[in-house]
Amino acid sequence: MGIQGMELCAMAVVIMLFIAVLKQFGILEPMSMEDTSDSDLELSSVRHQPEGLEQLQELTKFTKKELQSLYRGFKNECPSGLVDEETFKLIYAQFFPQGDASMYAHFLFNAFDVDRNGAICFEDFVVGLSILLRGTVHEKLNWAFNLYDINKDGYITKEEMLAIMKSIYDMMGRYTYPIVRDDAPIEHVEKFFQKMDRNRDGVVTIEEFLETCQKDENIMNSMQLFENVI
Repeated sequence: MGIQGMELCAMAVVIMLFIAVLKQFGILEPMSMEDTSDSDLELSSVRHQPEGLEQLQELTKFTKKELQSLYRGFKNECPSGLVDEETFKLIYAQFFPQGDASMYAHFLFNAFDVDRNGAICFEDFVVGLSILLRGTVHEKLNWAFNLYDINKDGYITKEEMLAIMKSIYDMMGRYTYPIVRDDAPIEHVEKFFQKMDRNRDGVVTIEEFLETCQKDENIMNSMQLFENVI
């Protein structure tokens, strides 16, 4: 991925990396054409019991068969039914041995851990995945805003965006081409705020974020890249 415009393609980065992780660990397995005998999720074998299929179908844009397939993969990799942050970091570290993915994984983990209990359960997983893959543009942008709004106060500050940008550069490593200057993250944050901070008050609101993104062709195109992954 090119460095130029990275802050405008961060949503695509999130989706690409997350899908790569899921496929590598067999969580996005091919959908079976055979009708399954399970009328509901197999709840008895995990400590954390997810909602039933009907509830999850209402919360997501996945079919019953898709949810069953996703659950089989999730259960195989996470027998307890929960993924903690350290496990999440270890998974991402395997994909970026040349860099340090720990902070990026931390921010992404927090975006999926919607109830802030320190673990991602199957409901968190499929609701987030449904937004990333099949949500409306508005839903995807709201999800991205939540990722960047680290302290969840409703605003993106320069400090928060700099932390996100540094985590992406750290994850990509020092061997990114072209070679990244040390001040590149700060430069990208300044460009981000020049575009997004319309009233120049030093923070980006959800309204400013949505309005600017929806007028940017590159961002809108990135929203559509992975709609048919599963």
